[in-house]
Amino acid sequence: MSNPSSRKRIVITGLGAVTPLGIGKKVYWDALVSGTSGIGPITRFDPTGFDVRIAAEVKGFEPGDFMDSREARRMDRFAQFGVAAARLAIEDATLTIDEHNAERVGVMVGSGVGGLQSLEDQMRILIEKGPSRVSPFLIPMMIADMATGQISILTGAKGPGSTVVTACATGANAIGDSMEILRRGDADVMIAGGTEAAVTMTSVAGFGNMKAMTSKFNECPQKASRPFEASRSGFVIGEGAGVLILETLENAEKRRAPHIYAELVGYGMSSDAYHITQPAPDGTGVVRAIHHALRDAGVAPEEVGYINAHGTSTPMNDKAETGALKAAFGKHAHVLAVSSTKSMTGHLLGAAGAIEAIAAVLAISEETLPPTINYDTPDPDCDLDYVPNTARKARVEVVVSNNSGFGGHNAVIVMRRFH
Repeated sequence: MSNPSSRKRIVITGLGAVTPLGIGKKVYWDALVSGTSGIGPITRFDPTGFDVRIAAEVKGFEPGDFMDSREARRMDRFAQFGVAAARLAIEDATLTIDEHNAERVGVMVGSGVGGLQSLEDQMRILIEKGPSRVSPFLIPMMIADMATGQISILTGAKGPGSTVVTACATGANAIGDSMEILRRGDADVMIAGGTEAAVTMTSVAGFGNMKAMTSKFNECPQKASRPFEASRSGFVIGEGAGVLILETLENAEKRRAPHIYAELVGYGMSSDAYHITQPAPDGTGVVRAIHHALRDAGVAPEEVGYINAHGTSTPMNDKAETGALKAAFGKHAHVLAVSSTKSMTGHLLGAAGAIEAIAAVLAISEETLPPTINYDTPDPDCDLDYVPNTARKARVEVVVSNNSGFGGHNAVIVMRRFH
């Protein structure tokens, strides 16, 4: 690992969000700060007979606002979200992609699940009408790399293009991997993040039967996601996308980028090597990823002021993550602020790390820490400062965004106030 002081500096110049709390960074941020829940009854399909009948859906999304209607019909919803978030981020950064820089602009927008809705729809047609009626666009609509592909095609970005699939760590891995591409000089700009649209019958049935999602709050969905709280009983599935524009500082200064939200300074990842769905109870995998990220950033644990936690609202995850934070930060774990914005957005799976990175960046630039809502009864096993229920004004210099995924993946990114 190279010396942090000798590497290219990587900055964040644009933010694009498509979330259950609204579309666009400002709407999203304002809802987070006000403690608004984006969870409600499922409308994407008829959930009658399902144990779980709630989700955090994106409302009012019109693909035609971001792409040609013909193009939209050839994309799964997850790719539409990714394109929309990328368009918003590019606009926010006032980034122009043309023949002068196209080969130096890359895309890495991951998805944990990919085009599950398209697969379900075409399987139904296959069974009911036969193989000749299956859409020839099924495969390019379904495969998880197609958000990256469509963004590249529609923006003209011809630099490095790739897709990360690490379940719920996907968004954070995509951002961290994009930073490494920029550091080694393979691009000047990366369009990075995650997207997901898995509020489908198969997904909800599968997660529900796994007992990973809560089924106790169908009648009061806005209370369902309650990370670190004593009565938490499972996560709430969500959908949406988050995209960040990452640039070398040299490139941002050269093109006179209108704003730099923060500097991306560290990235760490690890594997639990423990279980296909459960986190390692001792949290050692998360601890290793945090240590890697802080060392990569050249940051001491005591410099971190805020952590946007994975905080899924499942009994095992929140307990293990709390233990990992205490092991990684020592006494400082009881000083720094920790919150889970999943209490408001639900769990966006492959997009979670991306929209949460946006929240962490804005916590720096807006000098406000988003809360963990629905925090009513403390859990003795979760004994940190979770910014309960109400946003908090605070000036923090360094923030951490922590994510983990099925398969034992852990990904941590570190951001610092830009000086």
